[in-house]
Amino acid sequence: MTNPHAQLHCATTVGEALDQIAAALEAADLYYGHGTDNPWDEAVQLVLAVAGLPADSDNSALPHPVTREQAARMASLLRRRIEQRVPLPYLTGKAFFAGLPLRCDERAIIPRSPLAELVQVGFQPWYAGPGPERILDLCCGGGCIGLACAWHLPDTRVDLLDLDPEALSLAAENIADLGLDTRVRALQSDLFEAAAGERYDIIVSNPPYVDADDLAAMPAEYRHEPALALGSGVDGLDLTRRLLAEAEDYLQPWGLLVVEVGNSQDALESAYPNVPFTWLEFEHGGHGVFALSARELRENRSSLRG
Repeated sequence: MTNPHAQLHCATTVGEALDQIAAALEAADLYYGHGTDNPWDEAVQLVLAVAGLPADSDNSALPHPVTREQAARMASLLRRRIEQRVPLPYLTGKAFFAGLPLRCDERAIIPRSPLAELVQVGFQPWYAGPGPERILDLCCGGGCIGLACAWHLPDTRVDLLDLDPEALSLAAENIADLGLDTRVRALQSDLFEAAAGERYDIIVSNPPYVDADDLAAMPAEYRHEPALALGSGVDGLDLTRRLLAEAEDYLQPWGLLVVEVGNSQDALESAYPNVPFTWLEFEHGGHGVFALSARELRENRSSLRG
């Protein structure tokens, strides 16, 4: 890339900076999968973040002035994005999930789950119990799914569980930022360990599910995310197997389990051919998310715990 720092010093408006950064991203060999899927949208997020403008700004922001300091900052982030392949949310320190602004850094994977869409509709029509009071976000990372549950379902209390203390420290910061500390707690736990004796209306999880082949072939951007949060054995199901074997013990009789397994969907169906997984469809994209009711978990206990 030809001296992006010097180029951006010439940008005096948001519009000019956008054009220059989008062109540089377009010319680079990058992967987009952490909140955007194209160079233009990524340029928009970078420029608006550095310029201190709302993420949903419209074309009226194009003439907004860009200072030399801001242009230098944009150039620095652009260089790291291209040369080091750092995902943009790690560069800006910001991510959005289910409409919520969140801190984002390399302590946890970047929020991008299609589960956001399900949270925003209160898990309907899949959850059929009384108004949910307790929700568990298992393998919570930075807490995005559980925090979205607490935000969009204000009558609930939410537990965030994760094995990684670094991810939990990020989750704790997000809890404080959103003012949800009276209803959300973050606990270190090897799967359900810290939830002993608890029963939840809904358990939702985006566990590590990348199989060994996919993990080895992932674009460089993913190397910046914690490996612990991505891979889960040869077929990607090591943790999911444990989760399925134990989840019934932590659900109310009317409860619902929702789990994202992404590209490991086929492997899961092959591993449990008799289990009636309901695979959810999403209006805004995403795949590999299943739902099982507590009743279905009970009825298939022998298959899931065998």
